[in-house]
Amino acid sequence: MFPAIGLVILLAMVFGGFAITGGALGPVLEAIPHEMLIIGGAAMGALVIGNSMKELKALGGGLAKVLKGPKYKKQDYLDTIFLVSKLMKMLRTEGPIALEPHVEDPKSSAIFSEYPRLLADHTLINLITDTLRLVVVSSGTLDVHAVEEVMDNSIKTHHHEVQGPQTTLQSLGDALPALGIVAAVLGVVKTMGSIDKPPSILGAMIGSALVGTFMGVLLAYGIVAPLAGRLQQVIDADSAIYHVVKQIIIASLHGHPQPLVIEAARSSIAHANQPGFGEVFDGLRGR
Repeated sequence: MFPAIGLVILLAMVFGGFAITGGALGPVLEAIPHEMLIIGGAAMGALVIGNSMKELKALGGGLAKVLKGPKYKKQDYLDTIFLVSKLMKMLRTEGPIALEPHVEDPKSSAIFSEYPRLLADHTLINLITDTLRLVVVSSGTLDVHAVEEVMDNSIKTHHHEVQGPQTTLQSLGDALPALGIVAAVLGVVKTMGSIDKPPSILGAMIGSALVGTFMGVLLAYGIVAPLAGRLQQVIDADSAIYHVVKQIIIASLHGHPQPLVIEAARSSIAHANQPGFGEVFDGLRGR
């Protein structure tokens, strides 16, 4: 919603301000389709040259994230804390053998099935099950720091993968001003070929060429760069839930008391989605 509102404000202020100060919108609007054909076509070509079909599809998914915003809400963080805490409690009280069927087949697990929204998130479930599978296989003898390193690498790999669309979008934003100059130069070349025309015609042709530079800069810094920045915000916000999983598992393996485990998990969550200590503690006590 906010990206759409921002786009409306941007266009209204730029073109409205130009019109209010006495600028004629007609020549600008007439030139935009031709300049956008060059700039937009060059941008699309550059994207195809620099990316595979997988990255291009991911770019579409990244733009969808911008419109939807962060995926996880407060309840998702609460559910994650409850889910992982229950698994770690089973490991502590009943041992690795009791935990094994749950991590080997989470879809058939009575514990995982309590949280269908989380169960549908394959990345999150894989982080939990892959880590706990290591603990189960080693019968709980793994060095905790080694487990933490494995989890850090897994989170880093996932973060690098989901950040691909943001990098692509940022690179496109960086290129658009130069592509606008390409369109402007072609307009100047066209104008020079009509140098014998009257000044009124030449003025219109030069103005049309300058629209190319204007559009390249506007698209880069007014639309694409803000979209890339917002996408980075969403990616960073969504990555917090993986650190919640890590904090609970590592703190539990260290043998820390439950209040410290809860606080370790809560400290990884942004204030907007952070549940209260009592809310988490009471929820765990009732399960």
